[in-house]
Formats: sequence, structure tokens, C-alpha cells
Amino acid sequence: MLKLEGVAAGYGTSQVLFGMDFTAAQGEVISLIGRNGMGKTTTVRTLMGMLPVRSGSISLFGKPITNLPPYRIARLGVGLVPEGRRAFASLNVEENLIATARLTGGKGNPWTIDRVYTLFPRLQERRKQSARTLSGGEQQMLVVGRALLTNPQLLVLDEATEGLAPLIRHEIWQCLRVLRESGLSILLIDKNLAEMTTLVQRHHIVEKGRVVWVGSPEELNRDPALRDRYLGI
Repeated sequence: MLKLEGVAAGYGTSQVLFGMDFTAAQGEVISLIGRNGMGKTTTVRTLMGMLPVRSGSISLFGKPITNLPPYRIARLGVGLVPEGRRAFASLNVEENLIATARLTGGKGNPWTIDRVYTLFPRLQERRKQSARTLSGGEQQMLVVGRALLTNPQLLVLDEATEGLAPLIRHEIWQCLRVLRESGLSILLIDKNLAEMTTLVQRHHIVEKGRVVWVGSPEELNRDPALRDRYLGI
């Protein structure tokens, strides 16, 4: 459903991506992993139309989306949970969710506010509470719920568990497994390889703006030299 071919991108005169290539099939959960500064978040921003593609191409369901504006990419079915959460601080929980809610013609089991509350009961308890007063974990739940209410076909999560308490991280991972079982395609950036082992089908190691290795979590776990080379500090 998603294909990046030879994508180059960056910031101003600085190039970060040097031929980014990977694919994701419908219903598949894949990851981008690697050390900080290797181009993972830049890949997400380029995919979402926040950065221009300098060369190469991006397609979704076989149709080109290269350099479309972010709102059009979102309408085509890509939902983003950005790094750093970024809930609408001036709105309460329910208003944050209403702001992005979008039905897609009633196909399947569309995401509604009630369905998000079922996935994250804590949000229902705090539905009239200002987003700025939520804990970091609650804000992350809110931003995931907000993305789901766009009814995406591909959910992109950039460091969704970073900086969260262990119990909250575990709850987020459990919810991601529920989403995988529902058949939602997921592109995941995270550092927690142990949790990803039971969630991700294919890892993509990113080094200096390109994918240098692709394989299953089991293959990565069997190769400590590979982990040390590309993921070690």
C-alpha cells in the first residue's frame, strides 16, 4: 500500500535522506529503527508532505502522493502520531477528538469517539478536562485517539512511547497490538525492540538517510553484531 523509492529530502541546504526505499503492505506492521539523527523522523515528515521530496517518489495504493500537501495525504488515509505528542492544549479531551473526527462512508468498523473511549477508557474519564492538564501518557493516548478518528488506512507513529512511565508504555503497546489485530497498517518508529518483537513484522534499519537492512525481529535478535553496529550507543 505504501512505497518509497529513492527518496531524497532535507532541510534547507542540508540533505538528510539519500535514497530512502521501503514498502508496506496492507495490514502489515513495519518499523524504522536506528540511532538518533539517521533520518527516521525526516522520513515521516517527507511522507506526510511536511518536507519536499527533492528526488524519488512516494506512492499510496499505487497512486503518487509525492509532494502533496499534508491535508491531502491525511485525506487519502494516512494518520500521524507525531513526535512530542502535540495535543491542542487550549481544548479539552473531547474537543481534541471532535476536531479530527472523520467518517469514511461507513465501511467496516469506522473509528468513532465512543470506540476511542473503549480503547482508552482513561480519556472518557477525562473527556471534559483541558488537554494541557493531562499527564504525558494521557496526552499520548489522546493524540493516538485523535489520529484514529481520521479513520486512517495507515497509522504512522513517531516515538509514541518516548518519555512515558513503564506502565503507560505497556498500555500503549497493548493498544497497538489491538490495532494490529484489527488489520490496520502501521509504520512505527521506536527504540523499544523488546516490545516491537511481538508487534512488528519487518524492521528497517536506517543509517545516514537510507535503509541498510530489512528483516524480521527474530532475524535481528539472532544477530547481536548487527544490533551493535547499527543500534548500539
